Amino acid sequence: MTSSIELIEFTTGGDPAAQPVASIVVLHGLGADGRDFVPVAQAMDLSTIGPVRFVFPSAPARPVTINGGYEMRAWYDIFSLSTDPAAPRKEDEAGLRESQAIVLQLVEREVQRGVPAHRVVLMGFSQGCAMTLLAGLRAQQRLAGLVALSGYLPLAATTAAQASEANRGVPVFMAHGDADDIVVLARGEAARDALAALGYPVHWHSYPMGHEVCMDEIADLNAWLEGRLSNPA
Repeated sequence: MTSSIELIEFTTGGDPAAQPVASIVVLHGLGADGRDFVPVAQAMDLSTIGPVRFVFPSAPARPVTINGGYEMRAWYDIFSLSTDPAAPRKEDEAGLRESQAIVLQLVEREVQRGVPAHRVVLMGFSQGCAMTLLAGLRAQQRLAGLVALSGYLPLAATTAAQASEANRGVPVFMAHGDADDIVVLARGEAARDALAALGYPVHWHSYPMGHEVCMDEIADLNAWLEGRLSNPA
């Protein structure tokens, strides 16, 4: 399945032949593609870790209901975009599960290329954040950590029953803009609280911004990644 997914990759350190000591798979948001977060990755300095491979997949194109059925890159369909965090939402479970399988295959691809799963970080923004949490909490191999930016917890009612034993307690970096009018702050906070209640160590940050990424956030993420990946064991 991953053979049909478009990928951009680069390895830090300047030596394309160097074997990475860790991998970070970055999942973009609705309507973007794998190029979207390349500048964010390039803004980080992970030289203390060693060579790190960044993998930027592009979601398949699919019709998106909130955009009038217009086809765009999306990990799953979105049927409505209410800013009320308490409003019931119909979720595209079929699309979510399809993309969950793609993300987990991308993790396995890194393992097959010599980076053990416990040295792989899943990272995502908005829809990509939702996919990071959906797939990462259910992954059958222990991951290094999850980075959840400006998103929410999809299929939340199934999390406790479906979370894998391997990733019980996997560290999660969560960040959100306090002026986000696309995925409101309360949805991010609800995801944070749900994960904390299940025993996941959540490192929460909020920033004075909208549905975007800021330099303070990148700096905090950089430090967290260094902490998670500095030990090669």
